[in-house]
Amino acid sequence: MVADRLSRRAFIGAGAASCLILAGCSAGKDGKPKLRISITGKGDGDARLLFKAAGIVPEGFDLAYSEFQSGHLVVEALNGGSLDFGGMSEIPPIFAAASTIQSFRQIAVTHGDVNNQVVLVPKGSKAKGIADLKGKRVGYVRATTSQYFLIRILEEVGLSWDDITPVAMGVSDGAAAFSQGALDAWAIYGFPIQRAIATEGARVLKTAYGILSGNYLVSAHVDALADPEKSKLIGDYLALLQKAYGWAVAHQDEWAAIIAKDIGVPLDYVRDQFKRKSASYELRPVTDEAIASQQQVADLFYQQKLLPKAVDVRPLWDARFNDAIPKRG
Repeated sequence: MVADRLSRRAFIGAGAASCLILAGCSAGKDGKPKLRISITGKGDGDARLLFKAAGIVPEGFDLAYSEFQSGHLVVEALNGGSLDFGGMSEIPPIFAAASTIQSFRQIAVTHGDVNNQVVLVPKGSKAKGIADLKGKRVGYVRATTSQYFLIRILEEVGLSWDDITPVAMGVSDGAAAFSQGALDAWAIYGFPIQRAIATEGARVLKTAYGILSGNYLVSAHVDALADPEKSKLIGDYLALLQKAYGWAVAHQDEWAAIIAKDIGVPLDYVRDQFKRKSASYELRPVTDEAIASQQQVADLFYQQKLLPKAVDVRPLWDARFNDAIPKRG
């Protein structure tokens, strides 16, 4: 089964990532309680970088960060018990919902940019639109937004998954393949876009605007939710995260410069990406609309025979922190 293959491979990756932790794998500093948090990718979505830039430091507890390349690895780490708190797109939890293990609940939504999820083509490509990808080798990251919006974008021009040669690979492998000319296009998200444009002359063929919801899910391990102390830390962290997102909105130029240095591209490319944003990050509560959005994604994956069975995503959601999420500054 697809989900089983994902689980086995992802669990290995998650285990390897689980000790890339800022505060180490032991107890927090000075005996303080510790909240174990995922970081996926670099740049705009890196809360660790954002907190440092904004001068935000939690009081009374430590943050232990683990780095992951994609959301399905975060889900596997949550299911494996090596994380308390993690972020991912709407898609990785769907595969967990189709399996026998769901050791996490989705407690909030981070709403953000969808123009930073695109189909890239290399310098010199003659492709003028998605229809020109018929018969071409297109890279994507399995069980992520890149697979979902690639399916949807193909459907918009009357093409199916079988009309391209899809190549599933992780972010770093995809970047290498794209750079070496092994791919005709690449459905990808985040900082690799600016890097490929800046260093290789890549071009955006189409963004995910109008296809993706912009919802990125905030999840917590069920044991952390059941522990009153950990649950309080999660609520405190959500408040700090919303404060940090407010800082980023109020300090766009400073934040862009920090990101450019972090991902190693000229500042103008990050400024351009900021100008094209569909939205800036903010935390939102659990709503019926957010649940329905994820359900729509789950239904498409089942229709495409990428899930072994139809799934109901509603049991994955927990609205206990809705009243604890402040408005973004």
